[in-house]
Amino acid sequence: MTSQFYVQVAIWSQVASTVLFLAALVYIWIRWLQPTVLAAQERSNQQIAEAEHRRDVAREALQALREEIEGAKADAELIRARAETQADVERRALLEETREAGERGLRNARGELARAREAARTRLREEMLARALQEARSEAQRRIDKARNEKIVDRFLVTLERAAQ
Repeated sequence: MTSQFYVQVAIWSQVASTVLFLAALVYIWIRWLQPTVLAAQERSNQQIAEAEHRRDVAREALQALREEIEGAKADAELIRARAETQADVERRALLEETREAGERGLRNARGELARAREAARTRLREEMLARALQEARSEAQRRIDKARNEKIVDRFLVTLERAAQ
């Protein structure tokens, strides 16, 4: 029985040493390791919370930027539409102004043409009269004496004056 007793002591000794070892491990865990792990976990949780907060702020900023971009696109579309409308109005006004200027120029040219024709007719008439008068004088000098010449010239001038009226 003594050997049985020693076997029992050896078994209980191992159980007691295991329990004491586990108790020491639990004590060390609770005393030093758990606060460190909990502090590290708390820091990680704070970092995660800060990261989530920054992410949420970034999402809100991104959404605000998207809304601003959409607003800018809408504004750009409105500006483009207004510019097209204004360009069309200005194009029509320019075309109308150009058409009116062309018509005015055409009217002026027609009036100028009529005046030029009238001036040309008058010049031609004057030149023809001057030539006719010169030829008549030359011919008259050859054919007619001085007294007869004066009489013919006077009659011709009277005829011309009547025709001009």
